[in-house]
Amino acid sequence: MILYELVCEHRHTFESWFRDSAAFDALAAADGLCCPVCGSARVQKALMAPRLARRKGQDAPAVPSSEAPAAVPDTPVQDGDGGAALARLGELVQAVREHVEKNCDYVGRGFADEARRIHYGEAKPRGIYGETTPDEARSLREEGVGFLAVPGRRTDS
Repeated sequence: MILYELVCEHRHTFESWFRDSAAFDALAAADGLCCPVCGSARVQKALMAPRLARRKGQDAPAVPSSEAPAAVPDTPVQDGDGGAALARLGELVQAVREHVEKNCDYVGRGFADEARRIHYGEAKPRGIYGETTPDEARSLREEGVGFLAVPGRRTDS
């Protein structure tokens, strides 16, 4: 697994895990990524510093300023510590995922069809979650069907 920091065309930054770099490339080529803030499908990798392995109890090596990653302009970090903010965001995403799994109906790969049925009043309104393809997600967005992509995947399907 590899963690990438991503940025959308509107300069919103977020992180996402991928099986490998080829999985990211395939999803990006299929316009299968979307910004969790604004829904934009124009997403790319942000510049990142590598995470270097270190022995237990050893401090992280300093990164010379000439090698530090470029910051995305106009992206405020509220607490002044980007690492702590990202860790907190990860905790919040996990809490959202757990809440959804506990309180919503799992519809599996039929997510797009069921979301449409709910949107058009053909099915009882309720919270659902499941999987969909990048093309189906784009189609839902174009139809005005509201949904939110939450990182992580159900593995017991």
